[in-house]
Amino acid sequence: MRLEELKPAAGATKKAKRVGRGPGSGSGKTAGKGHKGQKARSGGVKGAGFEGGQMPLQRRIPKRGFTNIFRKEYAVVNLADFATLSESDTVTPELLKKKGLVNDMKDGVKVLGTGTLKTKLTVRAHKFSKSAIEKIQAAGGKAEVI
Repeated sequence: MRLEELKPAAGATKKAKRVGRGPGSGSGKTAGKGHKGQKARSGGVKGAGFEGGQMPLQRRIPKRGFTNIFRKEYAVVNLADFATLSESDTVTPELLKKKGLVNDMKDGVKVLGTGTLKTKLTVRAHKFSKSAIEKIQAAGGKAEVI
């Protein structure tokens, strides 16, 4: 086999349709664009949301609300998720990511108080809920804010 003998697999390529090549081709004369009108002209197809010059709906309706660009979003972990960790562990965001309890760290980790904690753990996170702090301390552990 030589380089010039290589061919793509059967059915892998498609031949481009040649439009405007006479009535016998099936798409001659108007080249599949119909008769006249904006869509028949070159560059005639307008973008999505274009309403023929009328003010588009997206621009007509009132804009409401506010997006805080400084908003912080935290990755959430519940106390019930700590059941798999051993007592000697100091729970850190890096450990949670390694164990697969947190996928995307976002702006930090927040520990919520859902579930019970039976083991004594030192938990280091960016934020804690009040119930999480109470349950960690009740189990004899410590909640440290990073």
